Amino acid sequence: QVQLVESGGGLVQAGGSLRLSCVVSGGTFRRYAMGWFRQASGKERELVAAISWSGGLTYYADSVKGRFTISRDNAKNTVYLQMNSLKPEDAAVYYCAAELKGPDKVVVVGYDYWGQGTQVTVSS
Repeated sequence: QVQLVESGGGLVQAGGSLRLSCVVSGGTFRRYAMGWFRQASGKERELVAAISWSGGLTYYADSVKGRFTISRDNAKNTVYLQMNSLKPEDAAVYYCAAELKGPDKVVVVGYDYWGQGTQVTVSS
């Protein structure tokens, strides 16, 4: 059973930074493409960033390019989302997701495994 546990959310002022972590257990982490999604109140869940199993390929939503960085440490079974220059519109519940992927590619849809989410609140 693959389990994903996010941490690192919290309250931050606009312009501040947070680093989210997601630890994956129950599977072979290095075989999973990973993604970070977010869902703000009353809005659809959206993909924020994604990374291939090697870490060599990444994807970012236009709204976070240049501010957020996704990375992974396959030795620690962990994927990270460094969020800088946070804006009030970044406030949401952030979820990490995993997809077993053969080729080394980013995944934008169709994730099989999800974490429970971590709340990010940005005050203006």
